[in-house]
Amino acid sequence: MSRNYTTNAINLSAYDLSENDKIVVMYSKEKGLIKGVAKGCKKPKSKLGAMMQALVANRIILNKGRSLDIISQSEAVESFKGLKKDFNKLSLSMYCAEIVSNYGIEEDSNSEDIYNLLYNVLSSVAEAKTTTELFLSVMKFQLKIMDMAGFQICLDLCSNCGSHFNENNSYKFSISTGGILCNECYKKLTAIRGKTVSINSKIVKFLSAIKKTDFKERTKYDDLVTEKICIICFNLLKDYISYHSSKKFKTVEMLELSL
Repeated sequence: MSRNYTTNAINLSAYDLSENDKIVVMYSKEKGLIKGVAKGCKKPKSKLGAMMQALVANRIILNKGRSLDIISQSEAVESFKGLKKDFNKLSLSMYCAEIVSNYGIEEDSNSEDIYNLLYNVLSSVAEAKTTTELFLSVMKFQLKIMDMAGFQICLDLCSNCGSHFNENNSYKFSISTGGILCNECYKKLTAIRGKTVSINSKIVKFLSAIKKTDFKERTKYDDLVTEKICIICFNLLKDYISYHSSKKFKTVEMLELSL
């Protein structure tokens, strides 16, 4: 049985192993979250150097190792050049990569869908021409990656009791239960009131529409939504994702400085 395998992978992060070597954390199309040693990549003339930077998609060949696999060959697929020229684009892309790193697992059955979603959001962020387009892309990613990770946000029913409720001018979104609360549950669950946010019914409809469409599919809201609404929704989803993650997000402070 061959000890080599080939996969498409996007670099999420990298850290030093030795003077010349790095460990690269990647999300692969076929195997989910993987780590590989890039030997000699820190040397000036290394063929792997540029390809082992974060937020680069490669076609790689790895050799199975005892504890860590070794990256033997790499061919660049996409470098998402537009990300490196804008601090907000870079910060938000690193945030998306960190979500995948925190929620991703090895041998993930959803690996192809998650890989494609990450690839699409990095492409979309790199090409975004306005702040609204930028945050809209990241919001779509936030909603869809949480669905894939098993933390689906409930926007059509009460996230605590599952009941239907009449349309109101405003709703209470619960960070802990992961969705909208009906008035009865909001009144009863006093312990979680501190983790609720008031949002307008129009925002609920907006998030629900995005959640139900494919990443590349446009909705009527793509042309109607404002930058302010996008940032409000992004921060709401950011708090939700951070609350339900077992790992602390390192990029959150950077995002707060850049917004």
